[in-house]
Amino acid sequence: MHEMGIVLHMVKTLNETAKENDLKRIARVTLEVGEVSGIMTDLFEDCFDYFKAKHPIISDCKLVLKTIPAVTWCNSCEKTYETVRYGRTCPYCGSGETWLLTGNECVIKEIEAE
Repeated sequence: MHEMGIVLHMVKTLNETAKENDLKRIARVTLEVGEVSGIMTDLFEDCFDYFKAKHPIISDCKLVLKTIPAVTWCNSCEKTYETVRYGRTCPYCGSGETWLLTGNECVIKEIEAE
């Protein structure tokens, strides 16, 4: 369950950010999660709720998860397509010379604090 490791890193980042900016409380954090990142959002939320109770600065923090769509680039025909729908093979030209453009990220997009 790598969700716990990611939550631990995020909580550490939030605590450091709060300290650097003299924040008393973080009310909301928006996290962008790639569609093919492998992060199970329900488990992620459970882990976050568990760690909220252990860190006063985020005890009432609302977690907002936004999905980044998975998009693949084809080197052969130079087009993009939906990764989840078509996989590694380009639906336009049938090439396997493709690579993931977006959709594997996990990024703290916004922190709302008091």
